[in-house]
Amino acid sequence: MATTADILDRLSAKANAGNLSGMARYGMAVERRLGVSVPEMRAIAKTTGKDHALALELWETGIAEARIVASMIAMPNELTAQQMEDWVEDFNSWDVCDQVCMNLFEKSPLARQKIVEWSERDEEFVKRAAFALLACLAWHDRRASDEEFIQFLSVIKRGATDERNFVKKAVNWALRTIGKRNRNLNRAAIQVAGEIQQLDSKAARWIAADALRELLDERTQERLKP
Repeated sequence: MATTADILDRLSAKANAGNLSGMARYGMAVERRLGVSVPEMRAIAKTTGKDHALALELWETGIAEARIVASMIAMPNELTAQQMEDWVEDFNSWDVCDQVCMNLFEKSPLARQKIVEWSERDEEFVKRAAFALLACLAWHDRRASDEEFIQFLSVIKRGATDERNFVKKAVNWALRTIGKRNRNLNRAAIQVAGEIQQLDSKAARWIAADALRELLDERTQERLKP
């Protein structure tokens, strides 16, 4: 059975400080980061297997790559609301936020509840997590109903006036992903994008324009034909 020390040793063996400058250019926080690629982290997680207790220990190291691996080996059904709160409050980089949402949070029965709660919070990466999580659900949960995502469009509209870069990009991501699920949701997302475009906010206008460009694109429309 792997230990925290084992995982850190494996990550250290793959560390590449030369990657850090490129990561910084893409807006990733490089403090307490080793420069390990996501495919290498996935390989480590695959050989480790699911281990919730180990995931919690890895998170506490504060090392970005250890936290991403933690999200890959944690067990969604063992994840408590308090653990989700503890982790989301530690987010300080968009990639860690998105990886945790994609690898773990979206599979939790608490995901939908947290989208609503976090969308009303002020902290930048907590709020980003709400919309990143919604985007991940729209991307991966094929069993979810259209009505469920239509209800979330009001959450997107409410979040569209946040001018912070990492929030507005996640709001945009969620809107576009919902609108690409099927023809019905495409129409609903286009309508809400039009409403967002009328808001007195630079962020809202950018979100709407970018989303409409993709949602109305010929290739998107062709793919969604019945």
